[in-house]
Parts: sequence; structure tokens; C-alpha cells
Amino acid sequence: MHEAFRDRRDAGRQLAAALAHFKAARPLVLALPRGGVPVAFEVAQALDAQLDLLIVRKLGAPGHEELGIGAVVDGAAPQLVRNEDIIAGLGVSDAYIAAEKARQLVEIERRRKLYCGDRAATPVAGRTVIVVDDGIATGGTIRAALAGLRRNAPALLVLAVPVAPPDTIAALRGTCDAVVSLQTPMPFYAVGAHYADFTQTEDAEVTDLLRRAAGFGAAATGSDKPA
Repeated sequence: MHEAFRDRRDAGRQLAAALAHFKAARPLVLALPRGGVPVAFEVAQALDAQLDLLIVRKLGAPGHEELGIGAVVDGAAPQLVRNEDIIAGLGVSDAYIAAEKARQLVEIERRRKLYCGDRAATPVAGRTVIVVDDGIATGGTIRAALAGLRRNAPALLVLAVPVAPPDTIAALRGTCDAVVSLQTPMPFYAVGAHYADFTQTEDAEVTDLLRRAAGFGAAATGSDKPA
């Protein structure tokens, strides 16, 4: 099978070209760590857009942590997204959900501090927000991320990925205002199958790219770019 992208940075440059028409809106680009960050960095650089992280943590069912009963979505106002069907089916208590949410918020804070230091999450209200990952398989995490973001009232919510299955993209169109996916192959196999180099993104690379992107989109916040 022919790989569509050399690596995540190449995918990001291709994705940025497809998103160029959003540049005038001075968007906020949100990357899902870790693999989404190199892709989103290229998008943010090309659009001169602010870059931040969007950390999503699954809430595991009692005794079955691999089964998601919801998710906590990072941000200036973190959101709890519940899977009501599974919660009702398992009879999960509100007390358990509250405790699990608190536990995942601690982990989100730990990760944000690791990658961003003391920089707070960027508010999304009234902004054009572009959510970027390196690809989508089933779409569960992205669906929760978009649902959480929607509650914080962005002016426009855009999902942008290099590659995803066509049925997943179709299912996600109703969760945001626009979807940009460069490749929607069928059969899909896995995200990594569409990259020549899909080496795991390390914490150090995430931190470095966020540091390098600190001056992007300064006009959107009224601040001056560093000399």
C-alpha cells in the first residue's frame, strides 16, 4: 500500500494547505497529544495561529477501565462528556463518575504542566477552533473532544486530520461545523499504515514544538511576538 505521508510534519504541511482559507479568521489550533502535535505545529505555523493542546482522558467503568463511560475534555473550562447508555446499562453511580472525573482532571493537569509549564489553557469562546490529530480510527476520543469543546461556545469548530475512514468522517460531521480530511481510504487498516514514518512522538518533541510555537498568532491576542 502506498503511504500518503512521509511523516507527521509532512502530513501537517499538506493539511495546512487545505486549511489556508481559515487564516484570516486568526484561528486557535488545538492538538491532541502526542501524535497530533507535530501535525498541528505545521498547521499553526502556516496559518500564523495560536497552538495549544487538547487533552482528553477517558473515564473507565468500575472494574473495567478499558470500557469508557465518558471522558473529561481539557480546556479553560474542562468538560465532562458522559456516555449515558453505558452508564445506565451498568448502573454507574454519580459518586463514582465524580471521583473518576476528579482523578482524570489531576492527570490532565499533570500532563499540561509537563508540556506547557504554567501556561493556562487558551479559552475557545468566540474563536475559530481547529482540532488536529495525526489521524482517526474509530473516532471515540475525537467525538468526546468536539462535544466538550462545543459547550465552551467556539464561533466555528473545525476538525482537521490527514487520514480517517470514510464512515468515521461521515459520523463526525454532525459534531462540528466543518471537517477536513485529506485521505479517506477504504479499506483503512490503521492510521500508521498511511505514513512512511509513524515513529512515536516523544514528550520532549511535544514540549519543544509548543515552545517554538509560543509566538504564533500573536495578532490574535494583541500581544507582540518575541524578537
